[in-house]
Amino acid sequence: MKIKYYFLFIIAILQGSLMGATIKHINIKGVEIPVIFEEQKSLPILNLQLVFQNSGYIQDKDKNGLVSLSSKLLNEGTKELGATKFAEQLDENAITINTSNGFETLVIELSSLKEESKKAINLLNDLLKSPNFREDTLNKLKTIQIGGLKRKENDFDYIAQNQLKSILFKNTPLENPAAGSVDSISKIKLKDIETFINQTLCLNNLIIVAGGDFNLSEFESLIKPILDNLKVGEKAQAQEIIFSSKKDEKTLIKETEQAYIYFGSSFNINSKDEENYKAKVASFILGGSGFGSRLMEEIRVKRGLAYSAYGSISINKSHTYFNGYLQTKNESADEAQKLVSQIVADFVEKGVTKEELEAAKNFLTGSEPLRSETLAQRLNRAFTLYYRGLEPDYSKKELEKIQNLELDDLNKYIKSHNEINNLTFSIVRK
Repeated sequence: MKIKYYFLFIIAILQGSLMGATIKHINIKGVEIPVIFEEQKSLPILNLQLVFQNSGYIQDKDKNGLVSLSSKLLNEGTKELGATKFAEQLDENAITINTSNGFETLVIELSSLKEESKKAINLLNDLLKSPNFREDTLNKLKTIQIGGLKRKENDFDYIAQNQLKSILFKNTPLENPAAGSVDSISKIKLKDIETFINQTLCLNNLIIVAGGDFNLSEFESLIKPILDNLKVGEKAQAQEIIFSSKKDEKTLIKETEQAYIYFGSSFNINSKDEENYKAKVASFILGGSGFGSRLMEEIRVKRGLAYSAYGSISINKSHTYFNGYLQTKNESADEAQKLVSQIVADFVEKGVTKEELEAAKNFLTGSEPLRSETLAQRLNRAFTLYYRGLEPDYSKKELEKIQNLELDDLNKYIKSHNEINNLTFSIVRK
């Protein structure tokens, strides 16, 4: 009974945390721009993200590393001020502007005190109107990027992870590393970056995520200069990464004291699947929970083959898959690899125990308030739900479904996804 009341208490907290985030639209030049917004009066701040969809390194195409280099150039100030003077203006006014990219999105984030918000918006507007498109800036960035890639030649985790992606996602945009290669970076021209940025930073690709000590009307007035200066542009088309894993492995021999084992397989669901809550619980039990997970218990606790072993189901809008990794002694690599395959096979065939399910429910329910404590966390969650096409109250409903999940239903779900057994291994060892 105590657990039931505690669960209801968590739901109440969650409902309260979601009430602040609203989704509205601003019409600019005939384009309806989604705005995910939360007013927070407790701190006099502005937190703003301009999220450009379908604009991450999924758009690299034949110029691997182009998006990574482009996002770095947007951190180099304006063409007029340059990196140093632009950074000085930010520092003098306690303003932060940073651009980053993932696989699917490119994000420009701004934060400032409320009293400096107009100055912050003006500086961001200057940056968007005139990025630092200079040959010397690009050459500096290329030198830094190539230097970083060369240093990673002895980062065996990085090598094993990228080798796995090259096998698992062959002939898809995920096949190549986000940072590019020494060869691909050296071939990128300033014109390539100008073209990408000019095509990408447009109203048709934009989602706004914002919060702080403003009401929505004040915020719309504040951000209007930026929206007025962005062109309408063409919407980048969303891509679905379709792949099918097979039992495969590739071993790279290096002078290393440890064996680095990365593995992955298909997991055939999409980001809007109504049963994704079952995948979340299954992922937690199999390898996502650290100590107590199947992988950690069998590989580290019972056999001492690795310091850590993890595995999780990664759910994205463009693709979903199972992946994991561990390190072990070179002489234990074969045993550890076979054990991973056996653990996954047993998991699919026999499912989970009642005790494992109850532990997962308790943790996922009990830790929920920690995932929505801050404004940034709440905005990020609201954006993720919107981006994946889910309802704003999805997290509350998901938690209820997890709490009511029956053992037989979960085990039937796990058994229905036997594609997870088609594990591809990437190993770096001596």
